[in-house]
Amino acid sequence: METYSLLREFADSWMLLFLFTFFVMVILWVFRPGSKAEYQDTAGIPFRYEDKPAPDAETEKEAQS
Repeated sequence: METYSLLREFADSWMLLFLFTFFVMVILWVFRPGSKAEYQDTAGIPFRYEDKPAPDAETEKEAQS
């Protein structure tokens, strides 16, 4: 069997099954029950410090002391 035919047969069968399974697993991972809070937090990153820049680590430590 030629190399092309062998790779074509593999791509049409097992690789297609693998990629479909991978796609379904990614969709399930994104829409899992506990992920909503994580994605809401990530989506709010640009709006966290609207009025002033983020505090420096040293300034924040001094304020907590």
